[in-house]
Amino acid sequence: MNEVLKASGLHRSYREAGADMVIIDDVALSVNAGEKVAIIGASGSGKSTLLNILGGLDKPDSGEVEVAGEALYRVSETRRSAIRNRHLGFVYQFHHLLNEFSALENVAMPLLIGRKGVAQARKEAAELLDQVGLAHRLKHKPGKLSGGERQRVAIARALVCRPACVLMDEPTGNLDRHTAQEVESYLDRLNRESGTAFITVTHDLGLAKRMDRAVEIVDGRLRSWSDQSS
Repeated sequence: MNEVLKASGLHRSYREAGADMVIIDDVALSVNAGEKVAIIGASGSGKSTLLNILGGLDKPDSGEVEVAGEALYRVSETRRSAIRNRHLGFVYQFHHLLNEFSALENVAMPLLIGRKGVAQARKEAAELLDQVGLAHRLKHKPGKLSGGERQRVAIARALVCRPACVLMDEPTGNLDRHTAQEVESYLDRLNRESGTAFITVTHDLGLAKRMDRAVEIVDGRLRSWSDQSS
């Protein structure tokens, strides 16, 4: 299998009340193209910290992350940003769309940042919005969209650069059950069609079971989730 993301020896701690609080300790993770991996763990266990490190948003104290064969933490911030834009996508519990821009403009933004021409960027953004069932909502701003529609726009934005891997932090956690199932269905289809790997932080054990595999953070260490059959 083609490895798209590899983390090794990740360590992250914070200084609090004169003591070092270890959040991530010697974490290693390898993800292949098209693979769906869930990260679970108790509240405050370091799931989001790990996701931010995997995405080049928060530097580890030690260790390395390679995305599409390129090390994130041995390059400049400018190069790291370029790697994020080209090879990674991000979806959060809250959509983080730009309210002053339409759905089409929000999805086209990463392409424009990557120096793609406006006409082509808008064309590719429209095609992806059509794939998530929003061809009729291209000109609507986030305030005119439902919660599920906003999250589908965010998913389209994450996938528009055809990244090697999409990192998601509770992508359906802010949605009702029906809408969450609808969004999850779109994610599954896009994963199959694009071959993009998904790494999802979730507290939803049902969602975790539907992934190809799940790993759990316990005391800062990452281990295979042993309760998937429960």
